[in-house]
Amino acid sequence: MTSAPSSVSPASRPLPAGRNFGLLTAAAIITSLGSNGALIAAAFAVLESGGDAADVGLVAAARTAPLVLFLLVGGAVADRLPRHRVMVAANALNCVSQAVFALLVLTGSAELWQMMVLTALCGTGQAFFGPASEGMLLSSVGPEQAARAFAFFRMSMHGAAIGGAALGGAMIAAMNPGWVLAVDAAAFAVAGALRAFLDVGHIPPRAQGGGLLADLREGWKEVAGRPWFWAVVLQFSVVVAVVGAAEAVYGPLVARDELGGARPWGFALASFGVGTLGGALLMMRWKPRRLLLAGTLCVFPLAMPSAALAVPLPVVGLCAVMFVTGIAIEVFGVSWMTALHQEIPEDKLSRVAAYDWFGSVAMVPLATAAAGPVETLVGRSAALWGCAGLIVLVTAGALLVPDVRNLTRRGTVAKVSVPEPSQASADAEGALGGLR
Repeated sequence: MTSAPSSVSPASRPLPAGRNFGLLTAAAIITSLGSNGALIAAAFAVLESGGDAADVGLVAAARTAPLVLFLLVGGAVADRLPRHRVMVAANALNCVSQAVFALLVLTGSAELWQMMVLTALCGTGQAFFGPASEGMLLSSVGPEQAARAFAFFRMSMHGAAIGGAALGGAMIAAMNPGWVLAVDAAAFAVAGALRAFLDVGHIPPRAQGGGLLADLREGWKEVAGRPWFWAVVLQFSVVVAVVGAAEAVYGPLVARDELGGARPWGFALASFGVGTLGGALLMMRWKPRRLLLAGTLCVFPLAMPSAALAVPLPVVGLCAVMFVTGIAIEVFGVSWMTALHQEIPEDKLSRVAAYDWFGSVAMVPLATAAAGPVETLVGRSAALWGCAGLIVLVTAGALLVPDVRNLTRRGTVAKVSVPEPSQASADAEGALGGLR
């Protein structure tokens, strides 16, 4: 393994915080129930208001554009302020914006620009919530329980997605999509109340640095010295973008034109949730020695849903594909979280998470906004096959990085050889300079 060592040894990490972990899990279940239905509802709200594929893409892009703008700031803020307060404030913003969105849709007065502004506010809240949430979760368990805890957390969250997606699709088929948005607003309110009771007493006070820019530079140095980190983040900048275009834009359109409407698309998304549940159960027992090799190999199946929509497969076939994809991505997700927990110092978790999220979502606004015009130019089927091909290509590229193949779960080998951090950092910064 050639990654730079963590400045905090496993033994010095915080002990498991059962209360925090329970509150985080309960809140994640509640928001997952609401948000999975709300994503479908937003797309169909646009379509029912007279919008087309390009309008659906614009609304989806409006949600992710603030992530690109504010994620890094959100990570720095979450490593400076108590993380639970950042999370509660973000939940409050999401609650208000979704409630207004629901009211406009229910009254039939929602216009495209209003839907874009309100989804942009949701994205802004997520930009601050995401790094704080990930940092809080990673610091809530000790090293011995990390892999099983993360698998259990993701199993609980995705288990809620099974019901959330299916219920959302059914509600949209039976009533106004605005009611699904209203449920999402209520979920944010309840989850925010739970997160207000999180305890951050086990987290050492942060030393005051030279300001926000200094914090961002320190976070960058932390990730630049880890080739495995930026290789996977670059990979997912493409993967997340094309999956977002396929599932946020093309998926609802294929469901409407070929599969019978919102209900079967909700079942397909619920099948993905069932798959993630199975994948999390698997990862509670399986601890692959080479964390990122196992995880990255399981990214290849993410090309399958785009291919299935391109055909398109009947509903049963699409659900089967989504189920397999859910298992695969969960293997990656648990492996990735375990690697971050093992390698990243606690006081930099939110900033590193912010760089992770930033790289992953940076191309999503472009991809979702371009989905409609690309469909017009080459056709929907060709666009979906292109999405599948890109996922395979960039995942194969990530496997060319030695650290991705070789990063080893700590404790499975007697000794790990690493280069000097300064040299690793310089090498990585030079490599990233030509890619960013």
